[in-house]
Amino acid sequence: MNKSFLFFAALAAYVCFYVPVLAQTGRGDRISGSNFESRSPVLAKHGMVATSHPLATQAGLSILQKGGTAVDAAIAANAVLGAVEPNNGGIGGDLFAIVWSARDRKLYGLNASGRSPKGLSYEKLKELNGGKPAVPLYGPLSISVPGAVDGWFDLHRRFGKLKMAEVLAPGIRYAREGAPVPEVIAYSWDMAFKRLKAQQDITEFANFNKTFLINGAAPAHGDVFSNPDLAATYEQLAREGRDAFYKGKIADRIDAYARKTGMYLRKDDLAAHKSTWVEPVSVNYRGYDVFELPPNGQGISVLQMLNLLEPYDLKKLGHNSAEYLHLLIEAKKIAFEDRARYYADPDFAKIPVKTLLSDAYADERRKLIDPGRASTQLDPAQGILKDGDTIYLTVADGEGNIVSLIQSNMLEFGSGMVPDGLGFVFHNRGSSFAMTLGHANVYAPGKRPFNTIIPGFVMKDNQPFLSFGVMGGAMQPQGHLQILCNIIDFGMNVQEAGDAARFSHSGSSEPTGTVMTQGGNVALESGIPAQVRDGLAQKGHRFIEKDFFGGYQAILFDSVRKIYHGASEMRKDGQAAGY
Repeated sequence: MNKSFLFFAALAAYVCFYVPVLAQTGRGDRISGSNFESRSPVLAKHGMVATSHPLATQAGLSILQKGGTAVDAAIAANAVLGAVEPNNGGIGGDLFAIVWSARDRKLYGLNASGRSPKGLSYEKLKELNGGKPAVPLYGPLSISVPGAVDGWFDLHRRFGKLKMAEVLAPGIRYAREGAPVPEVIAYSWDMAFKRLKAQQDITEFANFNKTFLINGAAPAHGDVFSNPDLAATYEQLAREGRDAFYKGKIADRIDAYARKTGMYLRKDDLAAHKSTWVEPVSVNYRGYDVFELPPNGQGISVLQMLNLLEPYDLKKLGHNSAEYLHLLIEAKKIAFEDRARYYADPDFAKIPVKTLLSDAYADERRKLIDPGRASTQLDPAQGILKDGDTIYLTVADGEGNIVSLIQSNMLEFGSGMVPDGLGFVFHNRGSSFAMTLGHANVYAPGKRPFNTIIPGFVMKDNQPFLSFGVMGGAMQPQGHLQILCNIIDFGMNVQEAGDAARFSHSGSSEPTGTVMTQGGNVALESGIPAQVRDGLAQKGHRFIEKDFFGGYQAILFDSVRKIYHGASEMRKDGQAAGY
């Protein structure tokens, strides 16, 4: 019999039988816990690491087992992520962290975000941008000082134990030897490359092509990706410390690259950079003290939403019911109006944080929520107020120290610009400025732009309870809110809370100056039933079919049994592991 005939007959049988079977295959049944839960929480006594990549998790765990602190392990994991998940994070971006010090019995906050170039005035930026109402999303005008490296060294100086060379060793190894690219990261990498290519001719970015592509394409699932330039940069940081990046040879190379590519970032901007230790701010939600960092980040919008929702019996409404989701969406819209108007660099704008988080303010703003109807347009409460993709990781050590750390390029691969021979891409956080004069977040030289990345932390009865984060721009506060309600209102375990189906609302007013006019749009994951969508539609909500629903890691501390519960959700390639 003809071999071609046998081949095509077998192929036809496969297509007719197996493909329909695969198309109908759903999730299997768990014998305990919720069926939507992708796995059980990971439990351990001595340490826990949760990141968006298993190799980063294992690197962090190895540092803990060598006697390193939670901060040592977090830096090690972050460095590995810069090598194996460079689309979402790296040393060309910013960093924020909340650290629980078991010795001090205190939370510390670090804002390691960078400022705009001092040599680029508002007038010059407007001229270079052709008078457009927004800062360009990609390219040389979108770049502010990267703060991540300074953040590493500030954290290490205060909370580290091992030498930085040992902490960075796993990142150096994976950057030099390479690592296979997992499924979600491969997809995200390819989509990011296509977006960059659609914005401008990617062949103009010779360094990007050389550094982040394989034979002119994004690495596919299973391809081994290496970055020897990044390995050399890490080695230099390990030898010479943070000043190599901000005052030394790396700074010189950044300056030279900037001058030839139209960037206004200079060595003087890098030399002047410093991170800021800040006091985390909090509200109490049903007996839990929820902490976020103050602006220029968006963390306090989570606290505002919790205040708005406090009087409602959310559990009685039912998880992910139309009535429940309607309240969360409306609370998000209200908080985001304040986010759009007031959140900015506190060195340049007076931000009424205390008022925004007050019960009286929440009581007044809650009047805007109509249980039966979606709002279409809202204003910040000026009469009452008188006065941007990402990696997230969390680590806990055997001494009880816990770090909640988030770090980002802003959009995947940020600006698309890669300095000669350094192996990292500059973020595009500068595109988050507004160009409207008088706006709190308006562009100015030496100013920190509005920043989306937010680490979260929860205390209960003066004990650490939860270190968590949800990656993804404006999805982050919405994700924080849904995780907190899942755990506090609905009693989910730390893994269930991340795997449960989510909503995402887009189209709110933004700190860049755009204004919500038609109520925005809601996207629902497939785990939310069609009748819920219908119920929201009856209340006037508008829908889009697809959106980004974030990526979550968390560590919950059981203060009675003295054990950690780790989780990494199924939307990412991540892993939680302990020992």
